[in-house]
Parts: sequence; structure tokens; C-alpha cells
Amino acid sequence: MSIAASNTSMRVPAGFQNLLEGLAREVLREQPTNVVAFAAQHFQKLLEQREAGGTDPVAWGAMLED
Repeated sequence: MSIAASNTSMRVPAGFQNLLEGLAREVLREQPTNVVAFAAQHFQKLLEQREAGGTDPVAWGAMLED
């Protein structure tokens, strides 16, 4: 089954690029043996920061991208 090519363009959600760049930076800095587990911990920390009333990394990243 083939899917016809379409002219639709997909956009990355605001702040997503910044989140991925931050993760990539931390992976390169820490050099973890299990990148998936490291990523889960990284995003869990960011979520805890947001829930604690600190900065929201997604909103902050979206502002940087504008």
C-alpha cells in the first residue's frame, strides 16, 4: 500500500525544538549509557520544575523561538 505524496506541511509545536536541543546538550554533557532512561529523567525534572511553579521550559522555549 502506498501513500500519495501531499502538499501538507507539518510544523513543530512551539517550544519543542528548544526542548530537544536542551536534551541533546545534556546528553552530550553527561554521556549516559542509557539515553532513553536519561531522557525520561530529564523530562521528569522539567515537569517537576513546572509543577512547582518554576519556569515552564516549553513556554520559555517558545518565547525564544519567536
